[in-house]
Amino acid sequence: MENNTKVNRTKYDIQPQLQGVSLSSVIRTLLDKEAKRSNDKFMPTKNTIKTYVENGIYHIFNRGVDKREIFLDEKDCKTFLYYLKLYLSSPESLKKETKFLSPKLLYKIMNLNLSKDINLIAFTLMPNHFHLEVKQAPKDGIEKLTRRLLTAYVQYFNKKYERVGTLFETTYKAILVNTDEQYLYLSSYIHRNPMKLKDPRFDFVQFSSYPYYLGLKHADWIKPQEVLSYFKNSKSLLKKDDLSYQSFVEDFREDPIEILGELILEND
Repeated sequence: MENNTKVNRTKYDIQPQLQGVSLSSVIRTLLDKEAKRSNDKFMPTKNTIKTYVENGIYHIFNRGVDKREIFLDEKDCKTFLYYLKLYLSSPESLKKETKFLSPKLLYKIMNLNLSKDINLIAFTLMPNHFHLEVKQAPKDGIEKLTRRLLTAYVQYFNKKYERVGTLFETTYKAILVNTDEQYLYLSSYIHRNPMKLKDPRFDFVQFSSYPYYLGLKHADWIKPQEVLSYFKNSKSLLKKDDLSYQSFVEDFREDPIEILGELILEND
């Protein structure tokens, strides 16, 4: 995949990524939808794989039904990421974030927290789909995350745009990463996805984990450290080479299909 886009090192550090999202409205929507999820007709159907493994690394992705757009403005992106933040932040940082809430409400939020079950390695949002690279500890970590995340977002989206029915394709995919090479190239593939967009509304790179990999943003719910440990440094693939993670993402020309195969979304 050819790409000559270079990341502006200051552009993505100007505004807080989740600024402008009402925390109370997001949390209350999250809790309301979690309580109803068992009977929710919008809940995603079962995963396309049948067996998960403990401590497995997976590529999770889904897109809009009929390839429709699922992120129409910046608030949609921020809301989706806020759900991720609430589910995956450490309990300590989450308590600081939600300190104004009642103890009862805070207790409910903590019961939904998956920070011990899931490490989010990389992500990006795109107009009609999303990518997550995650490592799960227990076998049911991904099932918990996708059920909560996608159900909550569909309810938010349908309410905002006064629509009914399913938003995502009937199944989401969660495919096991088998090699270190796939592990590294998957993060690069995810980060290069928004770089090829020419969306006039806003830059989707700011709604990816790439700025966190470059050290422009920091959050405990995103875990770039293990991938970066393979590289000499985050900015300028492997330690034995004089290349940085940024060069690995922005300058390499390998065909990801040859390396990643079925790990990637067709025609994204």
